[in-house]
Amino acid sequence: MPDQNHVYKLVELVGTSPVGVDDAIRNAIEQASQSLRHLDWFETTEIRGHIADGKIAHYQVKLKVGFRFES
Repeated sequence: MPDQNHVYKLVELVGTSPVGVDDAIRNAIEQASQSLRHLDWFETTEIRGHIADGKIAHYQVKLKVGFRFES
């Protein structure tokens, strides 16, 4: 039976994008996955953005990402 008693570490990231919230989340996770292994889940905790000339210029999304420690 596989071991189901995992231990996770949480890291906080801020992803950005001029395109949208979804793109900002994907950018953060893709970048983090280049140096962290076993990323298993994420939770968005804050969404904010930059306004320029009355329009949304940039999105910022703060998220917590959980990665599993190796056995």
